[in-house]
Amino acid sequence: MFQLDPSPLDWFTVDDSVLSVALVFPMQGAAGLFGPACELCARLAAEEVNHAGGVLGKELRLLPVDGGGEPREIADRVEALVELGVVQGVTGWHISSVRQALAPRIAHRVPYVYTALYEGGERTAGVFLAGETPDDQLRPAMRLLAGERKVRRWFVVGNDYVWPRRTARAAYAYARESGGVVCGQAYLPLGTHEFEGVLRRIEQSEADAVLMLLVGSDAVRFNRAFAAAGLDQRSLRLSTLMDENMLMASGPTATADLYSTAGFFASLADQDTLDFHGRYAGRYGIEAPAPGSLGESCYEGVLLLAALIARARTLDVAVIGATADSVSYEGPRGLLRLRGSHVKQRIYLARADGMDFDVLTQLDLDTARP
Repeated sequence: MFQLDPSPLDWFTVDDSVLSVALVFPMQGAAGLFGPACELCARLAAEEVNHAGGVLGKELRLLPVDGGGEPREIADRVEALVELGVVQGVTGWHISSVRQALAPRIAHRVPYVYTALYEGGERTAGVFLAGETPDDQLRPAMRLLAGERKVRRWFVVGNDYVWPRRTARAAYAYARESGGVVCGQAYLPLGTHEFEGVLRRIEQSEADAVLMLLVGSDAVRFNRAFAAAGLDQRSLRLSTLMDENMLMASGPTATADLYSTAGFFASLADQDTLDFHGRYAGRYGIEAPAPGSLGESCYEGVLLLAALIARARTLDVAVIGATADSVSYEGPRGLLRLRGSHVKQRIYLARADGMDFDVLTQLDLDTARP
């Protein structure tokens, strides 16, 4: 069984020889399902950064913060750590509601690398984004499925907060571009267990496809209910937030005709991915949580934060922002660069095959735009 080393950080001690970073990731709630992979991937990246000499001659240390609670409470906690000088940077995977609460309070003080896929449009100075956005992730996937699977009628099912609602707004336009329509939508609270009403609406809509904008265990329960109702024989599913841990939790009988789109899949066979898997397994063992796209994004976040600071040669957020567009780094997703504070990366479409993903193609972002 894999074990994490206990954190060496004293929460209330400031050590000038150490660069401390708050790692904000879900330890509870719907997204807690992939929280362990987030922490393991981030710690691996920190160890590798330190092995290469650290950042500005300092050891990089991670301070875990639970990002699965109420957004305002999380922002209070992280802001206090910044105010006290305990941390000099922030990164991690957490939902957009947390980012929106956190960014205005800390981004002007310390660099903040947000790793989750999100709805797009974040422009707060000091925030740098390593995740996918709908224009590059969802638009080409919907266009490809419209062409290859003749999808014309989409039904959107999402959790009730900013990322699903704004992504659905974009999906309406993407469907029209491909000659289709969104024929219905439903938004559910985080932690939903009952889907009978939504499933009935999907069936009555005669949708060709369901766009799933559900988080973690909510998506798992929806997959099971969808298959149990026999709707997997009538409508395909597309998710922009579905990693290997969620797939395994859903079970092989609940994932027929389920597609996912992301910048990373564990089943990619390129050299960057294979090297990463070798290091991850060597560090944590074969029983560790699968490092899917959501957990692996935290590895990317640590590398990007280290690269931003190293390029600027300072912790000053204004200087980091001024030099950000010249920053590049290399990791499991290949050689990546920033443009407009967003990482530009390859995006893939995969189809569930039992409890793993079969990566079908790299999406063509240029031809997806009208």
